[in-house]
Amino acid sequence: MMMGACSMNSSVEKFNAERVKEYADQSRIGLAGYDACHELTACLLSSALGRGGQAHILIVGVGGTGQEILTCGRLEKDWHFTGVDPSPPMLAGAQVAVEAANLTSRTAWYSGLLKDLKVDHTFDAATLIGVLHHVPSQAEKIEILKDIALRLKPGAPFVIACNRGSYPENTLFLDAWSNRWRMAGTSEEQVQPKINKILQGAKPPVSDEEVADLLQSQGFEAPALFFSSLFWGAWITRRR
Repeated sequence: MMMGACSMNSSVEKFNAERVKEYADQSRIGLAGYDACHELTACLLSSALGRGGQAHILIVGVGGTGQEILTCGRLEKDWHFTGVDPSPPMLAGAQVAVEAANLTSRTAWYSGLLKDLKVDHTFDAATLIGVLHHVPSQAEKIEILKDIALRLKPGAPFVIACNRGSYPENTLFLDAWSNRWRMAGTSEEQVQPKINKILQGAKPPVSDEEVADLLQSQGFEAPALFFSSLFWGAWITRRR
């Protein structure tokens, strides 16, 4: 992701080797509907691009589970992927999952910042799932969306999913988050540290309208919301 040196380092450090060990479980507890959101992403991209065709998909922030590649690769047999992530441990976690699903031959990897990714073509579609709320400043949010737009064909579909809304101002959703952990068997003493880890350094867009404004400022069409779960929202749009 495109960030200044200090913010980039803090975000990458947050997703270290220790975080990778629990990321798959944490993601599914923190986001009710994690698998459904990714499956709908694959279905929508297939509908937008046309079933059964060839496509090259840019996956920004692929690290951890590589779920975007797993779901899209299962649905469409002639899609290829380029997965980008600035955290080597997170990227390694995705590579293990993709290899286990026998999708390595259809996947290229880039360990580093999107702005440094050099390609000799533009992509047919892209995803940015679970990233934007970790990008600390408005300018950096704009820049990562700009970097994605520059690498997409005109009219290419783009799925973006992130938390939105103010954490401190929505105590009901925060408490429901805690209950998700309790429901998963986490002890009362361990719940708040897990919530704190999720909130660390996170700065989500304050509303659906802000997400739409960010996208449209960088040449994307007005987005359509297709999934929502507590703070989480997922949208599909196209590059104009």
